[in-house]
Amino acid sequence: MTNTIADITQDSDVIMLVGSNPEEAHPVLGMQIRKAVENGTKLILVDPREIGLAKYADIHLKLRPGTNVAFANGVVHILIKEGLVDEEYVASRTSGFEELAKMVESYTPERVAEICHIDVRDLVAAAKLYGQANAAPIIYCLGVTEHSTGTEGVMSLSNIAMVNGKLGKPGCGVNPIRGQNNVQGACDMGAQPNTFTGYQKVMDPAVVEKFEKAWGTDLNPNEGTKATEVFPAAIEGRIKGLYLFGEDPVRTDPDTNHVIKALTNLDFFVVQELFMTETAKLADVILPGRSFAEKEGTFSNTERRVQRVRKAVDGPAGAQLDTWIFTEIMQRMGYDQPHLSAAEIMDEISSVTPSFGGITHARLDSAEVGGRGLQWPCPNAEHPGTPIMHVGKFAKGLGTYSTAEYRPSVELPDGEYPLMLTTGRILYHYNACAMTARTEGLNEIVNSSFIEINTADADELGIADGDRVKVTSRRASIESTARVSGKTNPGETWMPFHFQDGNSNWLTIAALDNIAKAPEFKVCAVRVEKL
Repeated sequence: MTNTIADITQDSDVIMLVGSNPEEAHPVLGMQIRKAVENGTKLILVDPREIGLAKYADIHLKLRPGTNVAFANGVVHILIKEGLVDEEYVASRTSGFEELAKMVESYTPERVAEICHIDVRDLVAAAKLYGQANAAPIIYCLGVTEHSTGTEGVMSLSNIAMVNGKLGKPGCGVNPIRGQNNVQGACDMGAQPNTFTGYQKVMDPAVVEKFEKAWGTDLNPNEGTKATEVFPAAIEGRIKGLYLFGEDPVRTDPDTNHVIKALTNLDFFVVQELFMTETAKLADVILPGRSFAEKEGTFSNTERRVQRVRKAVDGPAGAQLDTWIFTEIMQRMGYDQPHLSAAEIMDEISSVTPSFGGITHARLDSAEVGGRGLQWPCPNAEHPGTPIMHVGKFAKGLGTYSTAEYRPSVELPDGEYPLMLTTGRILYHYNACAMTARTEGLNEIVNSSFIEINTADADELGIADGDRVKVTSRRASIESTARVSGKTNPGETWMPFHFQDGNSNWLTIAALDNIAKAPEFKVCAVRVEKL
């Protein structure tokens, strides 16, 4: 996030919420967004479903899944035509505006409304409401990123903020809501194939030299393989061994048959886990780890806030710290890695990561910080942290615009598979249900698969609310229970992916974003038949 949670929920006039259902997927933040709207903040909701926040929204653009780039280009077109460009900001802080303006010229409100299946008047009203606001954040989540054009979708939303001068200012910015409690921290610590800690690039020789000196070894200067590219590589035999920890791709990755085929084709497969997941069942070796409550360390949340986690309970016998396991493996593979405490590891991170230079356990535990944590960039021990990024200037200098054109999703409905399927989370369960399905009470609320179908489609198919149905894509068939309503548009369906009795990921397509290689969870073609 460029801004803070408090900033975008307490200091904004208008919130543009795109591709996110925070009341169910991020309920703490969702509650704060709802409170902001109840207190007078205007809400522009851009989402294909009638989610809970829809009834609070001033404008709900119920756009067709996969059309985010067209929507964003259309908003920029309207901002230009309506004279809502912050010309001073654009001239002093950005480059390439003329190329952007030329590209969006064809994205007229009428054309965009047709692509997105929305009312042209609502589109124009939403652009004006955002453009005329003094403070307006863009908040987005997986409904933007989990597309074959996901990265372009994010960059296109950034175009809106830059054109209107709403980056580097209070109550504004472009703000992703992270999908898991420490996914931001994982990215910060280099859990990506092209970066070291703090987004220092693997392809930068000076960066590699720094880490080689710190670690006393030679390092591979080449970028690694993106997670979603591992599966096709395993099927082809280019990857023969895999070490997986804290992940259950058999339940959470697209095209389950494809994932199982990849994992069973490996010569050696290690899983480090808390529970016996569907993926762990396929492993040659399982290493039992510890949960967050059984160890020390830090979490970095969605607003870049690094916070302390302290051990609360003892884990079961035999379960080890992740860091202990990693260190033991490093030692047995010939690297003399000493066992370090969580605080010592944080000290090492600070020493090699400029944006974390002022973050240590001692400082996080101090009266100065007072339990609030510190937001990176925090380059030294005297720095207070950075609540709002890009104030005054961008880290790279001038901000550059994306000129990505709208491209349709890889697989669209046709005569054989006439309905579009998109997926997501519900409030009561989380991802693969590895923990929530073991939580007493939650399964009493909901514990089985369902598919939301529009009333018009259900009538045509002879399906009533509560009927058992068969859902088929080009990859598989599953059984589920129909929930008939107007939550989705005609021609569109929606399923959660939590439940193994009818997991939507048997159906989803393993098409990947052309830049970040994120899967297109949000669009595939299906047919639904009454059982």
